[in-house]
Amino acid sequence: MFADRAKIIIKSGKGGNGHVSFRREKFVPNGGPDGGDGGKGGDVIFEVDEGLNTLTDYRHRRKFAATPGEEGGKKNCHGANGADLILKVPEGTVIKDAASGKVIADMSGDNRRQVILKGGRGGLGNQHYATSTMQAPKYAQPGGEAIEIEVQLELKVIADVGLVGFPNVGKSTFLSRVTNARPKIANYHFTTLNPNLGVVDLDGDKGFVIADIPGLIEGASEGIGLGHEFLRHIERTKVIIHMVDGASVEGRDPLADILAINKELEAYDPAILEKPQVIACNKMDVYQGDTEDVVSILKEEFNPKGIDVFSISAVSGQGVKELLYHVAGLLEKCPKETTVYEQEFDPELHFFTDEPYTVEINEEGEYVVEGPKIEKMLGYTNIDSEKGFLFFQKFLKEQGILKELEEMGIEDGDTVRMYGLVFDYYK
Repeated sequence: MFADRAKIIIKSGKGGNGHVSFRREKFVPNGGPDGGDGGKGGDVIFEVDEGLNTLTDYRHRRKFAATPGEEGGKKNCHGANGADLILKVPEGTVIKDAASGKVIADMSGDNRRQVILKGGRGGLGNQHYATSTMQAPKYAQPGGEAIEIEVQLELKVIADVGLVGFPNVGKSTFLSRVTNARPKIANYHFTTLNPNLGVVDLDGDKGFVIADIPGLIEGASEGIGLGHEFLRHIERTKVIIHMVDGASVEGRDPLADILAINKELEAYDPAILEKPQVIACNKMDVYQGDTEDVVSILKEEFNPKGIDVFSISAVSGQGVKELLYHVAGLLEKCPKETTVYEQEFDPELHFFTDEPYTVEINEEGEYVVEGPKIEKMLGYTNIDSEKGFLFFQKFLKEQGILKELEEMGIEDGDTVRMYGLVFDYYK
């Protein structure tokens, strides 16, 4: 099956931790701090590859991760940065947050390369924390956290014209006649399983790209059959050609078919019906009755809506050139730029906005302070040492936690509890 959807987990590289060390040289018994900084974690980058047209590479592998940064070393040695992870995708791939369905990036138009997840920053070594009053800091900054997120990749074919219709109305035959595409042609009720793209070249006019959207069935907008997989390819097209079997070779009603397909398009995305449309009444070379009968019925229904109807034969070529030049004229009136979906979700903002903390008073009258940033700080600060405790106290002040405690009425000697640590408050 055509691989136009995949769900994967991507993870940026964690930043390397800063190092704690001190100069140890002969005749220098108490050397200063010389712990180096940690390396930056690798980014996760998506890049358009012109040679790809499916998402097959992501259907059999689930998780992709960039390399973490290395920890800093002694003698001010900087840890190596983690290697970036570059994921190649075909043009037209939309990257969405799997949980919310919101767009993170659209790899279309001018957007050929985008950093989706940034690696964690490298932590500072203890040399950065030396002051006149703290000349031997025994702590360093940990590396920034990695970001892990599940994303949905969706390939939305980029074509100027979308060719739609029920199975066996002659779309593949039409595409093979008017373009360089060579689709498989057979009498299958579930015909093309992937959109075939072809380029139409017209004398005196610019060519355009046409996509044979696989045969739709009623209920496609509700996901019946492969409905959603096919309908998403119509979203970017600028003009829609409805192809119907005018000869009713299989007993189908051309008018009912068009109305049914429009109903599916509207149910999937009402904006699709705002695109210019044209109707190609195919197989008229084998029509047994008066050709004007079926065509006039369609014209009566759709001409008042600004939709033209063409009588054609994809096999003999009858009426095909007139149809193509009409479509080219419609495209001239359409915006030239490719439809690109705007970003709706930023993983970095989602994961690293101001991390909240809570200050509550428990039944024992203790002030309980909790929050993810506080927990991280406690993880790399040695508060058993006086200098480490002063460093942590400075952090509490900068975060506004001490001010909030004071506003809540804390007094000297009151107990403060943070993740199992208990100490008395003194201003």
